Amino acid sequence: MSFAKGCLSVAALLALGSAAFAQADTKSAPDDTVLRVCAANQPPLSMKDGSGLENRIVSAVAEAMGRKAQFVWSDKAAIYLVRDGLEKKTCDVVIGLDADDPRVLTSKPYYRSGYVFLTRADKDLDIKSWSDPRLKEVSHMVVGFGTPGEAMLKDIGRYEEDMAYLYSLVNFRAARNTYTQIDPARMVSEVVANKADVAVAFAPDVARYVKDSSQPLRMNPVPDDTVRSDGQKVPQSFDQSMGVRRDDQALKTALDAAIAKARPQIEAILRQDGVPVTPVSN
Repeated sequence: MSFAKGCLSVAALLALGSAAFAQADTKSAPDDTVLRVCAANQPPLSMKDGSGLENRIVSAVAEAMGRKAQFVWSDKAAIYLVRDGLEKKTCDVVIGLDADDPRVLTSKPYYRSGYVFLTRADKDLDIKSWSDPRLKEVSHMVVGFGTPGEAMLKDIGRYEEDMAYLYSLVNFRAARNTYTQIDPARMVSEVVANKADVAVAFAPDVARYVKDSSQPLRMNPVPDDTVRSDGQKVPQSFDQSMGVRRDDQALKTALDAAIAKARPQIEAILRQDGVPVTPVSN
């Protein structure tokens, strides 16, 4: 449930309201045969039918622990899972967090991936860097609000001309006061339909749609040494971890061991969805 990745600040988003969780009985004694996973519907990473990338990964990890993953579903965005699920103890682990998330105690990373340039394979537009001059000449570009892609779109001076287009993809809802993001499937379909020449997205968010597309597409990683014109580095790759409450060292230790044990299954799941990965940083 990857939702940090340079998106809107956690503090600002948490001020927007509470999330509701569906949980049968949160006051009963802990059941060490299950792993209660805080979950939000966020295709293709987390889906209520269990087919999401992160659903399958955490199920493999739970199995390595000798447990069964039990998803505790929220009706709000994944950004609220720590505050309204983990901290209220309706669930015990949040998946798909950046490894340096300060709100939680994080497990060892279980994979690392990053942002990609997405283009049609039949176009002579093999973008590999934000310094490519063609980015100033292409038609629309699709980037997520509050992401490294948006930061760089502003840096190269394209944001104003693409702003109305981007907001049209979310029915002109303002991202300033609500957690608003363009559906990853929509980002891919805009490129497929030639409505945008380039999309810049977090690879796990779009990899499944790219793999399943009848129109061949290319994904090129955005270089990790990307810098703005003022010299400030803009990170593009992120270690993904599981988060538990900061006082739950025992569960963190158990997750670390299970992640190591389930490594072959995790790697197979990532390959199945076509997610490009790089070695974790620690």
